[in-house]
Formats: sequence, structure tokens, C-alpha cells
Amino acid sequence: MSFERLWHKSYAAGVPKEISIEKVTMAEGLRRSAKLYPDRVAFIYMGRKITFRELEGLVNRFTRALTDLGVKRGDKVGMLLPNIPQAIIADHAAYRAGAVTAMNNPLYSERELTYQLDDSDAVILITLDLLLPRVLKIKGSTKIKTIVTCHISDYLPFPKKQLFPYVKKAMYRKIDPQPDVYEFLDLIGRYPDSPVEDKSGWDDLAALIYTGGTTGVSKGAMLTHANISTVVQQFTAWFPDLKGTYQNLMGIYPLFHSAGYSVSQNLPIWNGWCCTLVPKPEPGTIVDMLGKFKPTFLPGVPTIYSGLLMNEKFRKMDLSFVKGYFAGAAPLPEDTLSQLKQLHGAIIYDVYGATENTAFATATPWGGKVKIGTVGVPLPSTDVKIVDVETGERELPRGEAGEICIKGPQVMKGYYKKPEETAQVIRDGWFYIGDIGYFDEDGYLAISDRKKDLIIASGFNIYPKEIDEVLFDHPKVLEACCIGVPDSYRGETVKAYIVTKPGEKLTAEELISYCKAKLTAYKVPTEVEFISELPKSAIGKILRRELRDMDRKKREAIS
Repeated sequence: MSFERLWHKSYAAGVPKEISIEKVTMAEGLRRSAKLYPDRVAFIYMGRKITFRELEGLVNRFTRALTDLGVKRGDKVGMLLPNIPQAIIADHAAYRAGAVTAMNNPLYSERELTYQLDDSDAVILITLDLLLPRVLKIKGSTKIKTIVTCHISDYLPFPKKQLFPYVKKAMYRKIDPQPDVYEFLDLIGRYPDSPVEDKSGWDDLAALIYTGGTTGVSKGAMLTHANISTVVQQFTAWFPDLKGTYQNLMGIYPLFHSAGYSVSQNLPIWNGWCCTLVPKPEPGTIVDMLGKFKPTFLPGVPTIYSGLLMNEKFRKMDLSFVKGYFAGAAPLPEDTLSQLKQLHGAIIYDVYGATENTAFATATPWGGKVKIGTVGVPLPSTDVKIVDVETGERELPRGEAGEICIKGPQVMKGYYKKPEETAQVIRDGWFYIGDIGYFDEDGYLAISDRKKDLIIASGFNIYPKEIDEVLFDHPKVLEACCIGVPDSYRGETVKAYIVTKPGEKLTAEELISYCKAKLTAYKVPTEVEFISELPKSAIGKILRRELRDMDRKKREAIS
């Protein structure tokens, strides 16, 4: 690199510029933590505490189960689960079996799920009992041969477990016997918890975590065991004063998301810490759990913090036990920051990255200066450069905005079965993230724009092209184009610009209802504007940026 790594001067004392990477996979990491801290609580689930010794045994059991179900080295194991213990057990069992986990969002529609499961080549699916009817409907359009179902109540403590089917009837589905469908608890109970052979290899593929694309087609980011272990080691090095301590991290980020995968699941396992799982991140639930389990770290997306600040009980709580709030997925509004600081003296640490770099590339320095409007500085053993948007080749000086590029051992192997798309974003080892940003004089990175058309609503990535395609399928729609518009709660929300076919009449309500049947809730447009013609380039390409500019000017005129 032609420029000085300015960010190193902003590191906290004790944070290395480069880390000495231990070639220890997360499968080995769990085994190590189970030996060092057998009686420490690894996870808390609705009051049920699972120690590292117990977790290790459960993973050994399920590894044997996967093997007996025919899962071989390199096979894809589909995951369709919320934040429940089975997700962690199954993921680490797949590691040990030498298989690859393919993560899926439980909120996905049949259409979305069919594409993703088929694309991943998953041969077995671990899912929730409530999702089984949906899975059985689409199974024939995928390569899924075997299904393992989990109940939310499987690992609840007594007497919650016994009462759950009666109290929460809508959240419990009895599974009738049928071919190639197994129940998790019944299956895992057939096997001993003694050690099994670990078939995970450092350079082997470990997981496919799907991310959208500007074309609207989801792509599976291929993360190796090296990627997954390294990013955890980089993040661990960020907190030198916490080495050897025992921390409790609240698992709000979903485990199927790269941030939850790395922070909620693997960071605690590597360090012998605890994670308090949050299956459904509602403010009331989080507040209750804060009071009961007193986590030292509270990661979340902006909407989580906004929701908490509207909760009177949260506002009055003594949260002196919280050492840090970690905000990711979307910029945190300055007002939210100031309220949290005023109420609880909280320090908010911004983190930034993408699925393609195993979630993390930069973070606010631990114990260092907090700069509002920035996402901190690059992590150890991570390089970041700014290049011109036009060619992507010319490196720009400090203070000048351009495309952000990331290089480090956490950068993915590539997109699954998509070499052309891989070549577009990874060049000479640099991952071109698609965001526009610049460095300040202290090496802090500020995000100023997005090169991609990505919409971030409540921390979820939404790719407008996918919604456009659904809208185009409506019989009354001639043209459609979606953009992200400001939303006080979600950060952004989806707005659809629609050109109807000549002579057709269409209402916003009718269109929104149509989308609700075909898309995950957070992707459904909340605003619809009918327009006579969409702006286009000379070659007929719809100019999404012009729509954004037009919408911005309208809102400014109103305000």
C-alpha cells in the first residue's frame, strides 16, 4: 500500500497491529474451551444454562447422527433456525463431520427459500417444527433428502418445557411419523457423547452464508474454517484487557447472519464466554433478560436500540454491568447515541463489514476515541484502502471519498458456483465492498454513500432488484423500480415507483398485499408512488439514482 496505516496510532494499548494466527478451527476451539472451562455456562436459553462440557457432548452426539444419516465430508447441511441451542449444536456438528453449513433466514418466503436451498446443494435440512409444512412443499424443488425438526421447547428448563405445548399451542407442532423426517431430540438421544473424530480442515469450506446482490440474485459467500476462526481471533485481540476473563454477551444478532454467526456463536465459544440467546428480539423480552442475566455486552442494530429507548423500564434500569454496546448493520442515529449515553453512560462501539469478509473489518477502538459518523478503524491484520469509483484502480489520499476495499485473512474464498461474480468483487486479494467512504486524519473510516443500490431496513439487507422482479410479475404493472427512503424507526424502508399498463387501475393497498404473499415482511414496500414514466438512460436502463434524487428533493421541499 502506498499510504501509511494511519489507523494503527488509534489502537488501544495492547492491541497488536498484526495477530499471530492460531491455525485452530472453531471445532477445535470448542473442544479446547470444554477442556479449559468445562463447568462454565456457554449458552443461556430462556433460563436453561448449557455448560461447555454439555455443549461439547451434544455436538459429539449430533456429529454421529449426521454421519449415520449419510452426511459426508463436503456435503451441505441446510440450516433454517432462529436463535435456539440446536442451531449452535448442529452447526458445530457439521464442522466436525467435515460438512458445510448453508445458513437460511427462517423468515424467507417459499420462493426465496426454494432458490437458496437449491443453490446451496443442501442434502439435509435442520429446521423448526413450525416451518416443516413450508419445507415439505418445496422439498421436491431442492436436493434435500432428509429433514431434522426442532421444537422451540426442546431445551427449555423444567417446568417450561413440559408446559410449553399447552401454553404456546401456536408455537408447537407435533410431528407425525414420515419417511426421512426426524426429530432432533429423538435423534441426538440415540448416540453417546464421547469424543468423535474432527474432520474440519483449516483451509476447507465451513459455511455458506447468503448475501444478496445488485442483480437481485442471492449469492452464497464461501467462508472457510480459516476465515471463521481468524475473524474471531482478530476481534478477540481488540479487547486485550478481557483476556482470561468471563463475559456474557447477549445474542441478539440472528445466527444465520454473518454478524450473529461470528459474534453471538463463535466469539464466546473461542474465549470461554457465555452467550444469552435471544430467539425473538423484542424490547420487552430483551429488557427482562437484561435484568435476569446481566450481560456485559449488548450488540444490536439501530432499531433494537430505538425500540429499547421507547421502553420505560429500560430507561429506568441500572445498566452499570454493561461494558459496551456494539452497533452494526446500519449507521446509528446521533440522537440514539446521545440518549443511550445520557441514560446509561453507555459507550457505543460501531462495527463494519460484510458477509464476504466474515462480518467484520473495522470497529471503534476498545477504550479509545468514539467518533460519531465513523465506523472505527481497521482490525488487526486487516488493510483497507479507498479507490476511485470509475476504475477501481487509483488509490485515493486521506479525506477523499471513493470505493472501500478490504484485504485480510477474513475475506471469503468466493461466491459459491459464481466465479464471474467473484471476480467482480475480489481483485488481487482485495474485496471491493461497494460502499463509498473516506479516512480521516486518525485513520477512522467514514461511510458517505453506497455504490450498490442496497437498502438497509432494521439491519436487514434488501436488494431492490429482487422486489422489482416480483412487482413486474403483477398483471397490471408495466414497469417498477424500488428505492430506499428514510424511516425514523427502521433507518430505511422500501418505496416502489410503479408504471401501470395502459387502461389498468391499481391501488397501493392492492400492490402491497400482492407483495406480502411473495416476499419476506421486511422486503415489502411500505410506500408506493404511481408515475407515468421511469427515468431511463440512453440505452433504456432505469436510473434508480435519479428516482432517489427526485424523492429526496420532494421530502426536503415538504420539510
